[in-house]
Amino acid sequence: MRAQIYINPSCSKCRSALSILDEHRIEAKVLRYLDSPPSIEELERLANMLGIEDPRAMMRTSEPEYRELGLVDASRNELLRAIAAHPILLERPIFVSGGRAVIARPPERLLELR
Repeated sequence: MRAQIYINPSCSKCRSALSILDEHRIEAKVLRYLDSPPSIEELERLANMLGIEDPRAMMRTSEPEYRELGLVDASRNELLRAIAAHPILLERPIFVSGGRAVIARPPERLLELR
């Protein structure tokens, strides 16, 4: 599978991650997840590759939508459905390579999967 990176182009961390990929000549399919939100199945796959059980570990819990949707006590499935419906909740950037994934915060973390 070709490497992939989930980005929001208006995010400075995402732009930095893209620059790092370019500097290191790492090719990756760029996925603008706000334009094309990931499915629940894709989010499950990401969680597995990230090695996390609680989807909150890949969520932006400080986003207003998190509070507005009352996700503090939500179940795993409810959280995944919320991310799919409100992709702004997905942490970024997420780099996927070789069947593994990393939340690239700081952006240099993506080099862990080279």
